[in-house]
Amino acid sequence: MAAALIANLLYSTGFVLEKRALTAMPSVSVRNPARLLRQVLGSPLWIGGSLALAAGFGAQLAVYRTLPIAAAQGIFVSGLVLLLLLSSVLLGERTSGRERYAVGGILIALLMVVLSLSEDSDTVGHGAPVPLILTVCLPSLAAGVWLYGSAERRARHRHRMPTAGVEYGVAVGLLYGVSSLAIKGVSSYLTTEDIGGAIGDLLRSPYPYLLLFTGAFGLIMSQAALQRCRASLIVPVCTTVTSLFTAVLGTLAFGEALPHEPVRLTLRIAGTVLAVSVLLAMPKHDAASPRPSTAPKELTSG
Repeated sequence: MAAALIANLLYSTGFVLEKRALTAMPSVSVRNPARLLRQVLGSPLWIGGSLALAAGFGAQLAVYRTLPIAAAQGIFVSGLVLLLLLSSVLLGERTSGRERYAVGGILIALLMVVLSLSEDSDTVGHGAPVPLILTVCLPSLAAGVWLYGSAERRARHRHRMPTAGVEYGVAVGLLYGVSSLAIKGVSSYLTTEDIGGAIGDLLRSPYPYLLLFTGAFGLIMSQAALQRCRASLIVPVCTTVTSLFTAVLGTLAFGEALPHEPVRLTLRIAGTVLAVSVLLAMPKHDAASPRPSTAPKELTSG
């Protein structure tokens, strides 16, 4: 629990610092990743944010060693409240009433998932069949990259309303969902005995390579998306997709059984359905800024 709360703090701080750094930079683009990397690596503030996120991943490894996947995701997403507070104070972002209700709905959904857990009957999975992991992860990576490219193409049309970032958040959330499963897989190889053998087994697994792919593409995609969209919207969407992806598919892949009791099973399923429904209902566009009137002013005499 302590590691999960620390991860929440690190993630929220990291995203807000990166967003603040990106706001002061020239426009970044996924089409020129080398230029993007040069820009972000030249910003001490951005580097501080990325170090906070890296430390959050480290805390996440410890969480997955001791908590079921669904419980871990429930705690991680509760950090959205802290993110909204930081984005309001440090970034000056204002959320709409609809978005605040949406975040409240997400927190209620995750509370339902957490209430469905039982320390006595829930087990922590420590392994998953490689073919199953690849069957889950590879199509998800392809879908995330395709969705991001589709959002980029739509954003280039001048006459479209400004995007709020939902499409970007879903795309990056899919990549981070795969990354989360890979972190869960890596955690199963952590041991204090026969470290050399454990490293060899890890390198023969797909997890390090999934982390490399999601780390590289997730970095480039998330930075461009953060610069264009409000952190207070894109990060909750991304986090929700990541958590649902990890909780549902990770639970199945790593053999962490669903509750047998009717009440707990209902809570877990209802919480998942509520979170998906809230995600689908979130606004897809920011309100366009009012244009100044170009009509000539009337002359008055007096």
